[in-house]
Amino acid sequence: MIRDFWRRHRRKILFGAGILGSGYLLYKLYDARKKQLLDLEKVLAGERENEELVKAHMQTHFESIQGIANTATMPHAMHYVSSRIAEELDLTHLTERLMRGKGQPNTLTSAEKLELWDQLKILSFTRMLVSLWAMTLLSLYIRVQVNILGRHLYIDTARGLGSPQLLDDADLIDMEDQQKFLASADFLSNHGLAALIYNMQAAAAEVLKGKQLRDFFDNAALHETILQILDTFMIMGSPLQWVGYLMPEDARLHKISNTSGNEDTIVPDFTKFDQLMVEARTVISSAEFGGVVDVSLKMVVHALLEEFGLQAGGSSAASGIPLAKLVPRVAQMGPLLLEEASKNRFIQIIRDSPDVELFFTLLYTNMPNS
Repeated sequence: MIRDFWRRHRRKILFGAGILGSGYLLYKLYDARKKQLLDLEKVLAGERENEELVKAHMQTHFESIQGIANTATMPHAMHYVSSRIAEELDLTHLTERLMRGKGQPNTLTSAEKLELWDQLKILSFTRMLVSLWAMTLLSLYIRVQVNILGRHLYIDTARGLGSPQLLDDADLIDMEDQQKFLASADFLSNHGLAALIYNMQAAAAEVLKGKQLRDFFDNAALHETILQILDTFMIMGSPLQWVGYLMPEDARLHKISNTSGNEDTIVPDFTKFDQLMVEARTVISSAEFGGVVDVSLKMVVHALLEEFGLQAGGSSAASGIPLAKLVPRVAQMGPLLLEEASKNRFIQIIRDSPDVELFFTLLYTNMPNS
């Protein structure tokens, strides 16, 4: 009976079995594909979560290293350069001679008084503008240093997050190299300051030679004079002269910075400290850094003029004050510009600039991995 049934319905049974088998196979394929998609979604979700975690970590780390620059490196460097400028541009010998001449009219001739006033005029502007330039460039350079160092330390640590062995084997920047790199910010005070003062004084003498003590200065005239001195100072040197004031001229490191893309370049005893210095030189030699320097100097000059509180100018020469009365106030601005970093409004102005903030954000996030 079963045979008869099978004989009569064999085609139907085989066809039905084929349909069921195909359906089961399709179901299994669909189920497997569905599981693959779910697994892929889990992986992508995990990667997104990890990416957000890394971004948050980067932001926290970025803010942390900015704090280092603001609270540790900057105060030391600013205090040191302030002391050195006060030593190199001490005006007391000029003011004391003028005061003695005022109290004892016969001790100085008219020509000697004019000569002393001319020296005081030039050195007062030199002191103010050297202080302005040093404060601006140091604040920017130290942030470059801390961003470079922070980037290296972050990458080294990130490499070892998944495997302690990788962290142990990584060529980490040791504490000695870190300290040497940050301490190199004192190069300006120890070595670059003499040339900076010499060139700024030459620029001040060039611009001020036509300015008489009886000439009246309002806000516009002072602003123009300051910018003329800075422009003359920049024209007198190379386009990237600040590099020489801020960093030592090491021919070997300079060569490496120009050939850093060549993997075949071999330099004996090229240390982590050398690598950090090359990267710092590359950054401060860039056109982008030059643009930030220009923007920062102009902002500081604008803020400095507010400290003088001169009138904006009027229809008569008497709208300002004579240069003879302005010179002592100019001399007093140097220490104000180099005030303690936490209280220095000029450093804060530079720090809060959108252009400066964008530059350092891009520097930290886009710096090539080493």
